[in-house]
Amino acid sequence: MRSFAFNLAYWLLSILYASAAAFAALAPGRGATGWIIRRYVKRMVQAMRLFAGIRVEARGHDRLPSGAFIIASKHQSWGDGFVTYDQFDDLAFVTGDHLEKFPLLGTVLRKLGAIVVNNCGGREAREALKHRSADAHAAGRRILIYPEGNLARVGEKFRYRSGVWHMYRDFDMPVVPLATNLGLFWPQEEFRKTPGTATLEFLDPIPTGLGKEEFLARLEAAVEDRTAELIAEATGRPVTPAIRVLAPDEAARAGKAAPVTA
Repeated sequence: MRSFAFNLAYWLLSILYASAAAFAALAPGRGATGWIIRRYVKRMVQAMRLFAGIRVEARGHDRLPSGAFIIASKHQSWGDGFVTYDQFDDLAFVTGDHLEKFPLLGTVLRKLGAIVVNNCGGREAREALKHRSADAHAAGRRILIYPEGNLARVGEKFRYRSGVWHMYRDFDMPVVPLATNLGLFWPQEEFRKTPGTATLEFLDPIPTGLGKEEFLARLEAAVEDRTAELIAEATGRPVTPAIRVLAPDEAARAGKAAPVTA
């Protein structure tokens, strides 16, 4: 019953706020659209608590650097974007171009300054990521990216892609790893929700200047190790992330569920 109530609230809120944001997108600037999306995110996090019984505990705000930085997050749940966006007044984010296929959503994404790239990845997506994130960087905005490029099941991980490193290098910005266990309570895109307290934890920033291999190894270790600890903390059982390799048909489906990272 909880899951049904939350999913009903999810779609009602999404339709209402998406329509309002699309109308607001006609106004100059992104202030009006941004205000509506922030209200949408807050209402969604409230609905998670009230209807699904999922509370969110955010840790590590004291570790966040001043100014602009990149957040590289674990991605286990469709709710990850809501709970992370809710932690900031203004957040740019990387997303796949599949979202532009939804009516009116493309207009809203452009107005918000979202960094929309091709779901298939590769050089074209990498170039788009570079150029479209330049505006967010110039404006001093924080940027959210999911370096695996896929929604992972709890206890699984995908290869960390290099798109986040290109942003880190090109913009000379620190990267804040973000661990989470929200997937225990809202798994991937599943209808079923489980009540409990999910944890979102910002980890120590990775300073600028590292080479590609060292940076990606450090990022993956930080995110995966702490995510495993948060899962064990919530379940009382240790977990060792298993690397998952997608078959071509799975990759096509998974690319629709998470921002691509080139």
